[in-house]
Order: sequence, then structure tokens, then C-alpha cells
Amino acid sequence: MAVEKVDFSLKETSPNIGSDRVSGGEKLTSSFDLVEKMEFLFVRIVRARELPLKAVNGIIDPYVEIKIGNYNATTKYFEKKPDFEWNQVFAFGQDRLQATTMEITVRDKELIIGDNMIGKITVALHEVPLCLPPDSPLASQWYKLEDKNGFTLRKGELMLAMWYSTQADRVFTDAWHSDSAIVSGESLLNTRSKAYLSPRLWYLRVNVIQAQDLVPGSKDRNPQVYVKAVVGDVILRTRVSPDKNVNPQWNEDLMFVVAEPFFDSLIVTVEDRLENNTVRCLGKCVIRLSNVERRLLPLPADPLWYTLEDIVFEDGMEKEVNFFGKLNMCVNLDGGYHVFDESVHNGSDYRPTAKMLWTAMIGVLELGIINASSLQPMKLRDGRETTDAYCVAKYGPKWVKTRTVVDSFDPIWNEQYSWDVYDPYTMLTIGVFDDCHLHGRDAVGDGKDPSLGKVRIRLSTLATNKIYTYSYPLLVLQPSGAKKMGELQLAIRFTCSSYLSLFLVYTMNPLLPQMHHIYPLSIYQLDILRKQAVRILCSSLSRNEPPLRQEVVEHMLDGGSQMWSLRKAKANFQRVLATFKCFSNARQWFDEIRKWNNSAATVLVMAIYCIIVFKPDLILPTVTLYSIQVMILQWRKRPRRPTHIDVNLSVAGFVTADELDEEFDTFPSSRQFDVLRMRYDRLRSIAGRVVTVISDIATQVERFHSLLNWRDPRITMMFLVCCLVGSFMLYYLISLKVFLIFGGFYVMRPPFLGKDVLNAPQNFFSRLPTKADYML
Repeated sequence: MAVEKVDFSLKETSPNIGSDRVSGGEKLTSSFDLVEKMEFLFVRIVRARELPLKAVNGIIDPYVEIKIGNYNATTKYFEKKPDFEWNQVFAFGQDRLQATTMEITVRDKELIIGDNMIGKITVALHEVPLCLPPDSPLASQWYKLEDKNGFTLRKGELMLAMWYSTQADRVFTDAWHSDSAIVSGESLLNTRSKAYLSPRLWYLRVNVIQAQDLVPGSKDRNPQVYVKAVVGDVILRTRVSPDKNVNPQWNEDLMFVVAEPFFDSLIVTVEDRLENNTVRCLGKCVIRLSNVERRLLPLPADPLWYTLEDIVFEDGMEKEVNFFGKLNMCVNLDGGYHVFDESVHNGSDYRPTAKMLWTAMIGVLELGIINASSLQPMKLRDGRETTDAYCVAKYGPKWVKTRTVVDSFDPIWNEQYSWDVYDPYTMLTIGVFDDCHLHGRDAVGDGKDPSLGKVRIRLSTLATNKIYTYSYPLLVLQPSGAKKMGELQLAIRFTCSSYLSLFLVYTMNPLLPQMHHIYPLSIYQLDILRKQAVRILCSSLSRNEPPLRQEVVEHMLDGGSQMWSLRKAKANFQRVLATFKCFSNARQWFDEIRKWNNSAATVLVMAIYCIIVFKPDLILPTVTLYSIQVMILQWRKRPRRPTHIDVNLSVAGFVTADELDEEFDTFPSSRQFDVLRMRYDRLRSIAGRVVTVISDIATQVERFHSLLNWRDPRITMMFLVCCLVGSFMLYYLISLKVFLIFGGFYVMRPPFLGKDVLNAPQNFFSRLPTKADYML
């Protein structure tokens, strides 16, 4: 049976979107011209008054029911409250309305005997007015209630508003949508679209210098003192001081990531490690982060002496304060760094933390999330497969989440968002997820929203003021291999507001803030700090309502991308080989020239070589003109599509099952010993080949050094004599131009002159000694 070939390519689309240009100005805005227009019937239920009482006790619990054809929506209930004010908005997709009238009924929840209808209002849909943005919202008005026979009640009125509008209406995001009809109660909030802002992150630097007048527990031993710093759930320690006395020194930096507002405190403890691996506290101090100095410029912070104390409490009251010496530290918030929450190469923002150091805005990025198609089923509901999809887009500190389209494999969102752009070398990330929290606390599966794929778009690959409309494949790497989960249709536009600022960004402004260059952080430090930043963002965004869940944030930020993957190692190795392909192509071309495969080309190259030797001032102009010619010829072949995930480049289509199982394994590993042994042997084999290549490169480099270090005295003497004779001949007998001409002609000599025989320099170089003889 033939296997169906999956299409992972990027497809250009032609959605029915607006083509109006955005209005100019310092901050450009648009009017939903990157998405298709969707028309909705909006119904706002405000309040009721003077409702007729049908209950025996004279108290009613009313709610409002809206019925349009097959659609049925209800407001929240009021329990034993005198004022009935709902102020809820409902949105019904006009393309799905199959009725000509709308019936709005006020009912009593607690009335069990007889009909619970209090009154109703019947409205013809063709009489509902049209109210499009930027018009002001339509005013609500009072409608008298009727009984079930259509007669007006003497008492009872309902305030409401009805109008037709589009998704650009300001009430769209907070409205109950008809495509979420099966969702109600607390879970309804999870289906709404929202925008989120990441908290501002700072690097907290704690430079521990020294301590004085410590009080050890015993005077019969030399204390082994170290400093422990705690911020939140992050604990860092210095090394044990080499000074085994009561005045130890360290001069170490401990780095934390903290978020505004600063609720946590820095707790610094000086501890003594005893012989039985127990620890004794020699004192501590608590520093409120809101009182810590903020450093914006690359200037050293002032060290301060902090009193170490131990507060003893009894019955919740402070009983005694014991002083245990002083600790000298530099504690400051470094606002000149950019706190990385994403990887360096996939960052969406490189600005420093301090706003005073930000550069000017260069433009606006606009994203239209139109729809998705052919999504894969993700769960079972009522015995059938279904998917409840929503999108999350992240750029800079701003996150956006679309509404959840319930029970659809082809969801339509048509939502548009915009971001300020400060650097074109940034990445926009869009992910599609399945909502598993539409039934309150009864989450489906493991309670996590699984990913249906992710799209990354580099802004520097986009032309300015151009709309890109493409359908992106949604790819997910699973233990069974790469799988296409559907396609996501997007519309993107990058509008430049200041070409001068854009030019300055490319030429004058460094990618990273200057603190990263003056006081650089190591790769290990950046990795540890990024994990802290991801954990802080997961905790912060999950406290929003509706929450942006931890698994979503981690997936968008590539939280587990640092784990070992043989597939990624192969992909990166192929990338390295591709970058050196130009050198190998040049070498093949020169070998064809030397072998006289094309005599005319060889003669032409020799003539050009002569011109370069006798006219060296023509080299740079020739190279410049050649580069211009290449760029002009490549204009027609220029890439016209935005960046997207390439399955072949990622080696996701050729990876074995065991390699995928290793990539998805936990850390520490949860596999059996035999599997781990096999993987370890495979890793040893691959590493052995890598070590061999590194050894060959080191051998070639060491041979150059051996020319001068007299390791082989005969070779060094021969090279010394050759240099002496060569310098005499080049100065008195042969000019440099003649030497280069004869040398070049000798290299490009015809094959019948013994070209395949190794020449003297090659024989000489191959016998140079290396440090491989010293290796064990």
C-alpha cells in the first residue's frame, strides 16, 4: 500500500482582506485590514426592573434566555438579589443564523411548578440596526415584556441593545460567542481572546566580597564558610572561602532574575560547613529588593556593609536579636542588560531592562490570524473526536491569545494584532493549541493544552509595507516522527515609520545592550538565568484571568531546547557543511582549471592572474564589481516568502525511532539500562569520529608551528636556509611579480608536465612533527 506523501511546503493564499493603507504618523494603526470581515449580531442584556412576581415567597431568581433558530444562550443567574443587572454581551455569527426572528425570554430559575417564563420579547432580525466601528456603541433601551400569547405585561421591563457589527467592535473580545455554545459557567472565560504583558525582568547581581568578625560555633576548628543567597525559590551558593578564619573573603557574583513588582526579598545567609556534613548558620540578613540600587550604566556599584543577625522568636514575638558580624556586598539591579527569556537566536526583543536606554521605535508589526484548516483531532468528547483550537502569538513582552473555536477542525478567527518594533532582527512566534479546560475543573487528559504546531517568522526577511498572506504548515515532532497537524493562514505586514531609525539600527546600534559587551555573561550563566526567567514568566502569566498556562509559555519560549538531541546535532552538522560548500565548490573549480578540462577557461584565468599580479590596485575594485554583478543576477532568484520551519533542514523526516525516543526521554533518563548502554555506545562512536576530525585539524595547525620551534632540527634548518636564500633572491635577483607569475604558472601548468606528482613543499610539510606524539 502506497504511503501518502505529506506536503510540508509554504503556500501562498489570497484571502478576502482589505487593502487600505495604514494611516501615517509616529505610531501607525490599522483598521482590521489584514483579516476577513466577519459579521455578528450582538445582543447586550443590561438589566431588568419591576418584574412580576410568580414565586410564593415573593423572591425570584431570574435569568435571560436568547433563542435564534438552533442557538440558545442564557445569562448568569441571580440568587435572592433585589437588583437584576447582568450586563452581558452575546455574539451570533450572521453566516449561521437560520431564523428571521429572535426571542428573548426572562425566566425564573427557582420556579418548579408550571411555566417558569416571566416574560419575553420578540424581535425581527431585519429590524436590527447596523453599527460599525468607529461609531460609538449603540445605546441600550427599555423594552416591555410580553406574555406567551404576545400581550404586553402591565409590569416588567428589560434593558437591552441589539446591533450588527464586525469583529472590530470593542465588545467582541468579551462577548459570549455562538461557536462556544457548549461552554458555560467558569470555563466561558477561557474561550475569550486576551492580550498579556510579561512582567519587566531584571538581573539581580549579588557580589559577595568578604565578611568580618564572624562568631563560629567552635574555636577548636577552622571554619569552612560560604554564603547562601535566596530569592523566591532560587538558591545560590558561593564556594567555601579559602580563608579558614573568621574574616573570610570570596569576591564572587551570584546572579538572579527578578520581576517587577518586587515582592520577594533577598535573604543572605553565612553558613559554616561542619565535619559531619551538617551546616551551622553564622548569621543572616534580609534585603528588600525595592530598596536595592538600580544600575543603568556600566559603572561599578558601591559596596556596603550589612549586619549579620539572628532573630529569635518566641510565641510569635521577637525575643532576642543576636549579632554575628558583618558582610560586605555589592547588591544592585542591573538594568543595562537584556534579560533573555527566549534563545539568543530566536529572540523577539533585545532591549535593555531600563526604559531610559531604549532606542527609538522603527515601525509596527501587524498580524492577522485568519483561520486554520485540516486540524488533527486531539481528544474525545461524547464518543467522537474533536479539537478546540486557539492561537497564541508572542513578540517582545506582549502576548496575545485568540478566542477558542470549539469543536472545529477548520476554525476561523479573523483577529488582528499589532506590536511596536525596535529591531528588525527579531522573531515573531505563533503557536496553535488545543484547549482542554472547557469544562471547569474537569480537564481532559493530563490537564495540559497540547500543541498543534508553531510558526516562526523573522522580521528582517519581510519587505516593508508589504502584506504577506501565506498558509503555514503546522508541524509537531512526536515519538513517531514529524507530523503535520494542519495549516495556519496568516497575514503579516511590517510597516516602517522611520527609515532613518531603521538605518541607524542596522549600522550604529549593537544588537545587544552595551552591558553585554562591557561585562559579558558566560554561556553557562545565560542558560541558568534564562531558565529562571522562563519559570518566572510561567508563574506570572498563569495568574492572569484567563490564565496563559505553563505548558503554553514553555512551548512558545522553547523551554526544553537545551536538551541533547542527535537529530539536532545532525542538522547543525549539515548546516556547517553547507556553509563550507562555497569553499569546496571553489576548490573543485580550481582543480578543473589546473587539469585544463577547459583550455580556454584556464588561459583566461591565467591572463586574469597576470593582470592581478602586475596591477594589484585593481583587486578590490574587481571584487566589488563582481559582487555587484552577483547581487544583480541573484535579484530574480531572491527569496520572496517569509521564513518557516523546514522539515528536511531539521532532519525530522529521516530520523530513526530510537533517536526520537532519546530526544523525548526525560532528564534524568527513565529508560532501561540496556537502552542507555546502547545509546551511550552510539554517542561514543559519534564522539570518536568528531575527536578524530578535531585531531586532524590540530595536527595541520601544529605543523606550521613546527617550522620554527626546532622540534625537528633538520626541517627547521632546511626552512631557515630556504628563507635565507629566498630573501636574497627576492631582493636582488627576482622581483615579487616575477616570482608570483612563475609560481602561479607552475601551479596551473598543463597535465603533461607531471602535475599529479606531489611537489617538494607538500612532501616537506607532510613530515613536520606535531604534538600528537605526546598524546597518551
